[in-house]
Amino acid sequence: MIALGVDELVPVIGTRDACRAMAVPRATHYRRHRGRRHGPPKPRPAPPRALSDPERAAVLAELHADRFADTAPAAVYATLLDEGTYLASQRTMYRILAANAEVRERRDQLRHPVYAKPELLATGPRQLMSWDITKLRGPAKWTHYHLYVILDVFSRYVPGWMVATRESAVLAERLIRETAAKEGIEPGQLTLHADRGTSMRSKDVALLLADLGIEQSHSRPHVSNDNPYSEAAFKTLKYRPTFPDRFGSLEDARAFCTTFFTWYNTVHRHAGIGLLTPADVHAGRAPEITAARAVTLDAAYAAHPERFVRRPPTPPVLPTAVWINPPPTKETPPQ
Repeated sequence: MIALGVDELVPVIGTRDACRAMAVPRATHYRRHRGRRHGPPKPRPAPPRALSDPERAAVLAELHADRFADTAPAAVYATLLDEGTYLASQRTMYRILAANAEVRERRDQLRHPVYAKPELLATGPRQLMSWDITKLRGPAKWTHYHLYVILDVFSRYVPGWMVATRESAVLAERLIRETAAKEGIEPGQLTLHADRGTSMRSKDVALLLADLGIEQSHSRPHVSNDNPYSEAAFKTLKYRPTFPDRFGSLEDARAFCTTFFTWYNTVHRHAGIGLLTPADVHAGRAPEITAARAVTLDAAYAAHPERFVRRPPTPPVLPTAVWINPPPTKETPPQ
């Protein structure tokens, strides 16, 4: 039996049946015969039934007439027909209006503004901080305590926190004021980033930050990645083995958070800051600790170089810059 190809079968049984018999997609068959295209595709020619530019202008001018200011295109079409005039179909009228950005929902609807993606940089402590509020479950169902946390983005240090029975802009204002005083924040030194919660966008907090000379920044709505460092700290808190399912009282929640934040600041070796503690980075002790680690690793390499196959060991490095949403590069297109 002689094996036939698609091209041999097409004159006999047609393209569709030949491709089906040979299990070859018709698109593949057509592409092989057409050959590879070079350059941009040719512009699509205007259909012969399309209105000319003067005719489209005449339709638009009629739709703009004063007598049709509050009239739908369908009513305009019917009115013109009753007058013995036909300019275009109803659908064409809508297309012409849409091409001129003149079609919208007639009902008043909420139009969301375009929120800019925050791009914030910290090259040292006390330059960029984020704050957020999370809920801690209380002793009974539907009861919660509110944990306020301010975190330094560069060092991951928590300079201020508070547990309260409610979420309040007044309490947030007090925590921010006390933390700024304790950290010695000067006007123009700090940017404070938060999501778009009620307390974060309150007028009291905005006025306080303006008085302190602290720049205010907010996440985009429903984008948790715009405040990643506070979210990561809350995850570390709630994934601790000793974190309870519920707290028996407000005092229990405060006692637990006191122990946790002491551990988090002074004991926890954070992977994002070269396995240093936030307190060491915040206090500027990172260079000397990293140098001491290098001495230890050099001694280990000198004693047993055969155990390090690729290269001598080096200690983890503290990043020199920390971003919230770094600007896109040529390799990473903007979101």
